[in-house]
Amino acid sequence: MVESPFETTVRVGRVERAEAFPETDKPEMVKLWIDLGEETVQSAAQLGYRHDPEALPGRQVICATDLGTVPIAGFDSEALTLGVPDEEGHPVLVTPDEDVPLGGSLY
Repeated sequence: MVESPFETTVRVGRVERAEAFPETDKPEMVKLWIDLGEETVQSAAQLGYRHDPEALPGRQVICATDLGTVPIAGFDSEALTLGVPDEEGHPVLVTPDEDVPLGGSLY
């Protein structure tokens, strides 16, 4: 677990699998399995407002990978998939402009 957000490792990954996550108490949650190149991590993200889970596999995403594991409704979220709010405050994925090597760190 990191002590400061400035010590966080932010890496690029590719969504391998995504599915709706209605078991949570937050609307529009999605389960993600993200390939970071040398490992696959799980992430729970509130993306269903703007992103169809069926369309997410194959997309590159940016995620924080060393914040620890958070259990959410029986699912271990191991990475924080990054987004920014749209005009209604719903998360929009932060993604690279073009495909880049998996696992690369933000600098």
